[in-house]
Amino acid sequence: MSDSARDILRELLAEALAGTNANGVTPQVPPPPVAAVHRPSTWEGVRPLEGDGGLEPVTIGNDDDLNRFVRDLFARPDREAIATGRVRFTLGAAPPSSATRVERGAVTERRVAAAAQAGGRLVLGPRAVLTPLAREKARALGVEIERES
Repeated sequence: MSDSARDILRELLAEALAGTNANGVTPQVPPPPVAAVHRPSTWEGVRPLEGDGGLEPVTIGNDDDLNRFVRDLFARPDREAIATGRVRFTLGAAPPSSATRVERGAVTERRVAAAAQAGGRLVLGPRAVLTPLAREKARALGVEIERES
């Protein structure tokens, strides 16, 4: 390494250790929380409606239920109450899921995806083998895996 390169490296390290960049500005680490910056000082949080607390239970068991819920939101006359937080939603009891049973053989990603469509649960028999990619796919899709002995 040449002497001029060493000199430049020393200068850069000295600036970095001093805590300033080339403009003389000290970076703020960590940055302030986003909520503290964007939330107005008059914000009081979410206030539910009188009576039932403004909570509406919603049951979402699959993609079709989610799409139906979003379409229903757009059709509601009380969109302003939803936007301001006076009407809030809570997850209701999920419908009972049907289990996909595999007695033997390899359980692949394709089988896990099919189980997710059917209800999100796999029951593996004693002679069934779960591949590592299938295990990752199940984790990503939220498919519950149960082993029988």
